[in-house]
Amino acid sequence: MTPNELTLLADPSKLSLPLQALWLDAHGNWERAHVVCQRAKTADGDWVHAYLHRKEGDLDNANYWYARAGRKMPQPAVGLDAEWAEIVRALG
Repeated sequence: MTPNELTLLADPSKLSLPLQALWLDAHGNWERAHVVCQRAKTADGDWVHAYLHRKEGDLDNANYWYARAGRKMPQPAVGLDAEWAEIVRALG
């Protein structure tokens, strides 16, 4: 799935929980995205959780969730939109 396909999707309910969370985030519902990604209880969910905390600006919390996902926080030069798209491509 491409980032554009995910954004344009009308109903994400058949997607994995991490992708549902990214869809919610893309549609301006950070709070619900935060809840949904945690329900996944997987490394992919943890990666989305990390991204959401990075987006929020809570970098200490984000770093914790990146580590749980087995990943490193992107460098500051990597924008949030670029990271969002990278996660969608990886999980889609």
